[in-house]
Amino acid sequence: MRLVFAQLALLSVLVPASVSAAPSRLSEQASREDILGWINNYRHKPEPDRMPTAVRALSRLGLLTDSETAGVYAGFVAGVLGANPERADVLVARMFPLRPEHQWLVVRAIAYSGLKDWQKLLARHAERMPSRRAMIDKFIAGKLPTLDQAPIEKDETWGEKVRGQLPLAKYFAKPKTDVALDLSPDLLDTLWGHYYATGHYRPLSRIILMTRWHKERDVLEKLTLGSVSKYTLAINASRNADLLATLKWASTQQQPEGVQAALKDAIEAAETLETGKLRAEANASIEEFKRKGPGIRRDISLWGQVGEGALALGCIAAAITAQVEFALPCVIGGAATSAALRMWDSQK
Repeated sequence: MRLVFAQLALLSVLVPASVSAAPSRLSEQASREDILGWINNYRHKPEPDRMPTAVRALSRLGLLTDSETAGVYAGFVAGVLGANPERADVLVARMFPLRPEHQWLVVRAIAYSGLKDWQKLLARHAERMPSRRAMIDKFIAGKLPTLDQAPIEKDETWGEKVRGQLPLAKYFAKPKTDVALDLSPDLLDTLWGHYYATGHYRPLSRIILMTRWHKERDVLEKLTLGSVSKYTLAINASRNADLLATLKWASTQQQPEGVQAALKDAIEAAETLETGKLRAEANASIEEFKRKGPGIRRDISLWGQVGEGALALGCIAAAITAQVEFALPCVIGGAATSAALRMWDSQK
């Protein structure tokens, strides 16, 4: 779990204690601390022409080798490109030469930039990245997801969750055709990078929205992202007055269920510097989930044990065949069927 927090909370330690301001001049020999300090202050003083230098310095330091721990840099470069559409071609060209194993960042940043013609931009620079041709072609063809395709705004319905947990569901479920970005640590880092590049509310609002999952009971990825989103909001706001002010404003706006409470906790932790409490709570929630399993599976087993409403075989069939409108009342009010429950529990 410490490793997960190290990945997700990279922006939480964006500015080490020894770095109080962006360096007066950013060179290709800049240290990691210099680059992070510059990124932290970028939204207050945008300097897009320095971004290619920062990318080459990151490459020299080996910080782009593992894409799963470098999402913040991809998000930052994407944000800079998206905010400078008239200079995007020049900025991309100036990032080269770049080691082949680090060129994934350029591809992903262009695709995540939100530029209206990002596919054309990617195609124009494809020759610079022959080793990433397969990745480029898949992005252009829509077979790899962009940042906007992360499934943050819409949750599964209760019936969809039931179907996902059923042992036979995989044999009857319709294949998914939509391309979606995985709910991974990299996603949160990428959104933070995008925010630090632009200061825009859009990437921040998506991080805020993910906090509604901080008490998620059925999907571990959502619980992890929800808990750590709240933690990173708190610790970053404790070090950035403008971010804290934005969170306070957001807390006065209408928010989805679960977000208001999470925002209140994050703001309080930021103001009192008690962010460690949020980290401990997140760790405890994630460990409990791993120990007990998804809540929906536990709930259904409990219904069977106490003899109240349970899973009739007809309910299982309804859920598998996507009769969502029938699945919910069936599970709540159906007759208990021990055979169905035994089949369920045997799969745990």
